[in-house]
Amino acid sequence: MRNDTRLSRMLHVLIHMARHEKRATSETIAGMLGTNPVVVRRTMGLLKEQGFVTSEKGHQGGWALAKPLAQITLLDIHQALGTQSIFSIGLSTDHPECLVEQAVNAALTRTFDEAQALLLSRLGGITLADLAADFEARFKSVGEDN
Repeated sequence: MRNDTRLSRMLHVLIHMARHEKRATSETIAGMLGTNPVVVRRTMGLLKEQGFVTSEKGHQGGWALAKPLAQITLLDIHQALGTQSIFSIGLSTDHPECLVEQAVNAALTRTFDEAQALLLSRLGGITLADLAADFEARFKSVGEDN
């Protein structure tokens, strides 16, 4: 099963967009991600619906950030993408009357719920400005080594 990489890929795109003055076209983003522009438009459309990006058609068209990086959290983007479950681990329901299966599923459900709540809380505490600052520090560090 493939991992859902939409969150990390869109965060990557948004940080690049913030670093450039010109709007980013779907074709440019698709080239960066190695995907189809239609996939980019569909995914960016989800971010547009939530007010994180804008789009313009025409010669000077493309995608642009609609809010400052400090006002967008990783949780915001995660939720805008409609990502359902953090975990791909499922529960067995082959024998719902089995008390062992019920005990296992209850323990796993509690654990997954607690872990998901913690992860979502952490995502809500990190802004795109934090990611951009981390990038800048890494970029300066590499520049100093060369």
